[in-house]
Amino acid sequence: MEISVISPCYGAPTLLEELVRQIEETVSKLTSDYEIILVEDHSPDNSREIITEICRKNKRVKGVFLSRNFGQQYALNAGFDLSTGDYVVTLDCDLQNPPAQIKDLYEKIQEGYDIVFASRQNRPDNFFMTQGSHLFNKLMGFLTDTKQDESLAEFAIYRRKVIDAMAQMGDYRRYYPLMNQWVGFKTAKVFVNHDERTDGKESSYSMRKRIELAVTTAVSFSTKSLRLIVYFGVIITLLAIIAALALVIKTIVRDTPVSGWVTLFVSMWFIAGIMISVMGIIAVYIGSIFDEVKHRPSYIIDEKLNFE
Repeated sequence: MEISVISPCYGAPTLLEELVRQIEETVSKLTSDYEIILVEDHSPDNSREIITEICRKNKRVKGVFLSRNFGQQYALNAGFDLSTGDYVVTLDCDLQNPPAQIKDLYEKIQEGYDIVFASRQNRPDNFFMTQGSHLFNKLMGFLTDTKQDESLAEFAIYRRKVIDAMAQMGDYRRYYPLMNQWVGFKTAKVFVNHDERTDGKESSYSMRKRIELAVTTAVSFSTKSLRLIVYFGVIITLLAIIAALALVIKTIVRDTPVSGWVTLFVSMWFIAGIMISVMGIIAVYIGSIFDEVKHRPSYIIDEKLNFE
């Protein structure tokens, strides 16, 4: 197989037929040897019925139906595992990244690159979506000590060796924007348009979901949060020493009595807050370890169509 195109499908049933049409229109001009993998992430609509009908009419389209909603990254994981192309393209199903620009990514990767990302130049999202994305990337970059490019999304093309390398990573939690940085390889960017959703719906990624994803991903991919606790503890210790010296000097030099119960009350609550925060962060890491050692699959497939 020359090219595999993977699209996680959730919440956009009215766009699926047009998505397939546009993908075929572009990819068929690049090669006659291609496949389109639609991974239906248990969307609460009639996406499954539509994909089933598309697969019945078009054997180049392969349907994958997950047993429950696992999330976009795990839908991509399923698509990667089932793909067979020498080049693998990933894009969302909402048509905000026009499939016609797969041609630009494909031509760029022929220059010797291993991964080519689509860099969005114009984002028609509203103010809250834009700021939410900005905060998410800043938080993710800070917690993982990586550089997060806000212009990049899931629209990209990979050589097969990159897909195989990411498959070797045994992480239960998957977040491909970090995983493809970790495996390395030669990367490039292509500037693309970022259109509005033609069905008029907003993305299902709320601010709460973005923050939860940032925290859980940071815990899975980095120990920086634990290091921050150490730094925070050192700072608190130094402040406590400075405060104690100030009280001693004030008492000796000015002979000013210090109210003991106020100092004790504030110190107890302050230390208790720090301890609870520290235990909370450690608990998140323990929970992540618990998920990893169970060795559960990242996704479960309910049904596959057009796979031989």
